[in-house]
Formats: sequence, C-alpha cells, structure tokens
Amino acid sequence: MGASEENSALFPIFVLTLMALPLVPYTIVNLFGAFKKKAAKINCQCSVCVRSGKYHKSIFRRISNFSTYSNLTLVLLWVIMAVLVYYIKQISTEVQIFEPFSILGLEYGASDSEIKKAYRRLSIQYHPDKNPDPEAHSYFVEFISKAYQALTDPISRENFEKYGHPDGRQGLQMGIALPQFLLNIDGASEGILLLGIVGVCIILPLTVSVIYLSRSSKYTGNYVMHSTLAAYYHLMKPSLAPSKVMDVFIKASEFMDIPVRRSDEEPLQRLFVLVRSELNLDLKNIRQEQAKFWKQHPALVKTELLLQTQLTRETAALSPTLQRDFRRVLELAPRLLEELMKMAIIPRPPVGHGWLRPAIGVVELSQSIVQAVPLSARKAAGSSSEGYAPFLQLPHFSEAVVKKIARKKVRTFQDFRDMTPDERADLLTQVAGFSNGESHDVEMVLEMMPSVTIDITCETEGEEGIQEGDIVTMHAWVTLNRGSGLIRALPHCPYFPFDKEENFWLMLADSFSNDVWVSQKVSFMDEATSIIAVSKTIQESKEGSGASAREINVAVKEAIEKVKNGSRLVMGKFQAPAEGNYNLSSFCLCDSWIGCDAKSNIKLKVMKRSRAGTRGGFSADETPAMEDGIEEDEEEEEEDFDDYESEYSEDEEDTKETKSKGAVANGSAHNKGNSSGSDESGSEAD
Repeated sequence: MGASEENSALFPIFVLTLMALPLVPYTIVNLFGAFKKKAAKINCQCSVCVRSGKYHKSIFRRISNFSTYSNLTLVLLWVIMAVLVYYIKQISTEVQIFEPFSILGLEYGASDSEIKKAYRRLSIQYHPDKNPDPEAHSYFVEFISKAYQALTDPISRENFEKYGHPDGRQGLQMGIALPQFLLNIDGASEGILLLGIVGVCIILPLTVSVIYLSRSSKYTGNYVMHSTLAAYYHLMKPSLAPSKVMDVFIKASEFMDIPVRRSDEEPLQRLFVLVRSELNLDLKNIRQEQAKFWKQHPALVKTELLLQTQLTRETAALSPTLQRDFRRVLELAPRLLEELMKMAIIPRPPVGHGWLRPAIGVVELSQSIVQAVPLSARKAAGSSSEGYAPFLQLPHFSEAVVKKIARKKVRTFQDFRDMTPDERADLLTQVAGFSNGESHDVEMVLEMMPSVTIDITCETEGEEGIQEGDIVTMHAWVTLNRGSGLIRALPHCPYFPFDKEENFWLMLADSFSNDVWVSQKVSFMDEATSIIAVSKTIQESKEGSGASAREINVAVKEAIEKVKNGSRLVMGKFQAPAEGNYNLSSFCLCDSWIGCDAKSNIKLKVMKRSRAGTRGGFSADETPAMEDGIEEDEEEEEEDFDDYESEYSEDEEDTKETKSKGAVANGSAHNKGNSSGSDESGSEAD
C-alpha cells in the first residue's frame, strides 16, 4: 500500500515535467518576440492615425489583442502547472520521515526509562481508552506504538541508529509515475481505464480528424473557401478592366455568408445615394441601371455598398449593425484580394502565362481599399496618368487641396515628392492653408512611403545568349528605401481598421500581349526568413556553377548584407519563346500604397536554336495544377473598356519610346525610383 501511494505521488511530478519541457521555452520565445515588436514602432505616428485610435492600446484593446486561442491556451497551461506545483508541495509536506525519538518528544540517544516515561505520558493523552477521538486513536497506533516498539526492541533500535530505519538497510525502490487507480485494478477502475484508453486512443484522434477534414474540405491553407477560388478562377478574364475587378471580387463565398437583414434595407438605401457616383452606372439610363443594381443578390449589393463606403470614406452613415458587417468585409478583404491576384497570374494554357491587365486591376483595388481612395480618383488628369488618387492618401488632403497646389505647377505626385521639405512646407502653408502641425503630418507620411528599385537580369545558366526553348532564369534584386530609414513598416492607412502589412508583387510581363511570364510575392516584414532563403538560393546557385567554397561564402555574405540593407532576391524560371525580340516590362506593385510602384523595361533577344535539345525544365502546357473541382473556362468574354485606364496601360508612344532606347545587355534592366515619376530603362544586345 505504501509503495502504491509513493508511485501515485510521482505521477503529478511526471506530468509537470512533460508540460514544462515545451512550455517554458515556448513562453520565453513568445515574450522575447512581444518585447521586440514593442521596442520598434513601425506604424505611422501622424496625428490622423493617432486620432483614429487604430494603434491606441486601451485596456480593453490590450485584453482583446491578448485573447487569442494560443495566448489563452498558454495561460491555461501555466495555471495547470501552478496547480500541480501546489499539489506536489502539499504531498511533500504530508509525507513525513519516520523519526521515533521526535515522535515521543525525546532527544536522540535517550535512555530506556526516559522512553517508557514518554510513552506512558503520550498514552494517557492519545490512548483510545482515554481519548475517544478517532484521529487520536489513529495517531497512537500508527506513530506512538510503532516508535515505542522501534526503540524498546534491541534489534530495531540498533538498526535505526545504524541505518536510520528500524528494519535495517533499505534497498533501492523503483516507482511507476501513474495514478493510483491505474495501479490498483479492480472492477470499477477497469471500466475507467478502458474508457480512458478508448477516449484517448480512438475517440480523440477520430474527432480531431473529422474536424480537420471537414475544415480542409471547405477552406484552403489561407483560410479562403474553395468555392471562392473556383468562382475567381472562372470569372477571371484576360481582358478584365480595372474597374470591373470589383464585380469579380465581391463574388466570394465569404461575402455571401454575411447576413442580410430586413433592418438593413433603409441604411443601404442611404448608402446607395452617397456612393451612387462610384457604381459605374450609365447616367443616360439611370433608372434602369438602378433597378438592375438592386435586382442582384442581396449579399452582393450589400458587399459592394460597404466596399464603396470604405472607398468614399462615408463610414459615418453606417448603422451599428452595418458597422459590424463593414468591419467583417474589410477583415476578409486582404486575403481574398491575395487569392484573386493569384488567380490572375496563375499560368494558363496554352502558353503557360498569367494575365497582366487583371493583375494590375487587383493591386489597384487593394491600394484603394487600404487607403480609402475612390477608384474614380485614379482617372488620368492632365499630365498625371494616375490622377489625384496618390494625394488623397496623405493626411489632411482633399480634392480641393490638390487643385490648389496644381496651380503652382505641381502636376503629379512624384513632382510633390521630389520637392525639398522646406519647399513642401511653404507650398502647403501658403497655398493650401495647412498649419505647421498638418504640414508636419504630411512629411511624416512621406517619410514612411517606400521607394522601390529593381535590378533584374534574365539569362540561360551556363550558356551565352538565350535561344528558343531554353530555360531562362530571372534574377531580380528588389530594394526598398524610406525617408525614415525603416525597412519593416506598416503603411499609413487610418481609415482601414486593421493592421495591414506591406506586400509587393514582382511580375515580368509582356504588356503588348498581356502575358505575365514570371510572378512572385515579395515581403520586407521578415528579415530572418529572407536571410535563410537567400543564403540557400545563392549557395545552390554557386554550387551548380562549380564555384569554390570560399567563393560561395563570399557570395552568401554579400547577399545577406544586401538583405539587411533592405533588398530581397526574387528568382524565377520561364521557357524562352520563339526566335525574336521581346519588349518586356518588370512591375513591382505595392498592395498598400498608391504611387509607390516601380516599372522598368527589358529587351529580350531570343536567337534561333543552335544547341541540341533543351536543358530540363517544363513545357508550355505543363502548367501548375489548380485546386480540385476548378476547370478552365474555354469561352473568354470580352469586357467593355469604357472605364479609367490603369497607369500601366501601354500606348503607342510608350512602345516607340522603348524601341528608341540604346542597347546595353540582353535581358537586363535597372530602374531608379517609382513608375509615377521616374524614367523607364530598357536594354538589349544583338
């Protein structure tokens, strides 16, 4: 019985050890990451962002941010550990070492007469005939009687004085860290043990599997429904105009699940009046267009009106119930736009290229939603191909302010950025009527805005020149700079109620044919991951070219230094097309800022094949497989183009300008600055 109790006491110690091994290091890593994030302020500090309360850490917001499933689970596990420590401490205090002298109240080495006197004195106090208390009886039998026997028996006393135990030398005892009910198996505990085994080994894994399979059958890894991907894939067209991207975007199943209530009818009617000018309705047949708009599915109507409310900044007109739905729509928007972008650039047969025009439209919609700028503001006006939309993302700016500064020959956003801080301050205070504080807010946001440069080369590894059928490798270094000196930062977006990380999309495309040859998402938020990726890529590339170990180490160190200074390496492969000269363009589009994109031209000369065969790779029709249940829609419907033109739309003048530029090297280009105000560079070698 005593051995069983000792084994049972070991079980909580065993559980505590198993919990502490992973929990302690995981908690330390989380705390270190939290303090690291808290140390660096990467969000905008302008007065508009401060007043929005977006980054204000009130007690309720701190609790809300902390109350994630992982954090609550972590706290619960620590509470369980604390309870186990307390329980183990109680057990250790209850387990007492058998000391017969201390039990009888004697000093070590007392004589036999002293032992007998102490025993008689305690017998009067605890003997059952003298004291009817059951606890006194138990104490007398278990401790006093045993202590007296151990000290009056010569052999027992000798063993105690020599070995510390009345029974003599004690051997090594082994225990099993299991609860007592598992060690003492009887009729009742057998059933409990059987239920435990069935629950842990069968029911629990089966339940987890069912939940996982039911969720994975409905959602992708990015928590987007498969039905949404199917809809986006079928509705995506190569000729999809930027203003029509909204019509595809709102078809997501997640938006269809947002409830439409009878009480929403009147508030939605008021919203319709406020945003009607942004709905692309034909003013000549306005009644028919309005009737057609309201005949759509109620969820589509509600979603589009809520999105237009964000674009026009009319959120004050939202009712409390619509406010919740509005936040839900904006919460879903970033990941749905990312999936919509993937559907635009996914390689499709027969040539295995994505589509440039809808991809640009998706990014522009993302920029407008994050910055709360209407799509109509992107219409080309005068010498500016991007309209006045970039100005509206600055604090305190409005269309009236843009018109005022335009009179001082500040025609484009890049012209405004190229001014010195003193010149901008004078312009804003004297012409636009800004206060010094408002002018300072504008400078803070301009310092947060990224400036991107692209250094890109296309070559056939191990060969001179590019021949038709070759597998061409694209190397691109994308470098980000800010006036504030930060690399990792959150964009200024006070009207977007959630934290939004900056993401960039690098695309190598043929603007004339609308084909995207290579595309990849680029992020500057995680430096550690980028260092690991670039080290592995450079090492494999150098090893493949036969470089020595020293050369590899030098190249890896240089690449790591570039990453720390704000550069990211992007690599991609594509199969060289038929013989000819190709005017390609590299686009680096930001999904959060307007007017911070970069574009450069690349002239690619493909020669007739003179080398036998192709060096591995993939053929044009070997395109990546889509999700199950998604099939190619062979019929491509032409969309109307009577909308605003994207700032990246090709025209004849751009084509002529590209053809007139000098030759440098085949398939290489480097641009400095943003597409909104910088010259585009191209290169070609005969």
